Amino acid sequence: MNSKELETRLISFAVDIINFVKSNENSYAGKHLSGQIIRSSTSVPLNYGEAQSAESRKDFIHKMQISLKELRETYVNLKIIEKAKLNNRTDIIRVLISENNELISIFVKSVETSKKRLQE
Repeated sequence: MNSKELETRLISFAVDIINFVKSNENSYAGKHLSGQIIRSSTSVPLNYGEAQSAESRKDFIHKMQISLKELRETYVNLKIIEKAKLNNRTDIIRVLISENNELISIFVKSVETSKKRLQE
């Protein structure tokens, strides 16, 4: 997968999250976690875009690690929404969690590879 394809995938994931939270429970917890997950999921493509314009390999690694952190935050938010039953679309939650896990794996591998190249 090239960088443009990954960027498109990250944008699609953020949009899927935005659409998903529209059906979250309209309680204090539902509203709070909706806002939180929208912030974390939408920051990933933005930070990835910055990583593509990094000034150095260290800067690239740093921005990729920020994206990874936000992906992990999104994952935890999805799990909380699922366990607290703040959204009854369990089919969509499962798909989002799966995609989130795949994206985490991609970013972990990318950071590891970049760190190895930095040491060469």
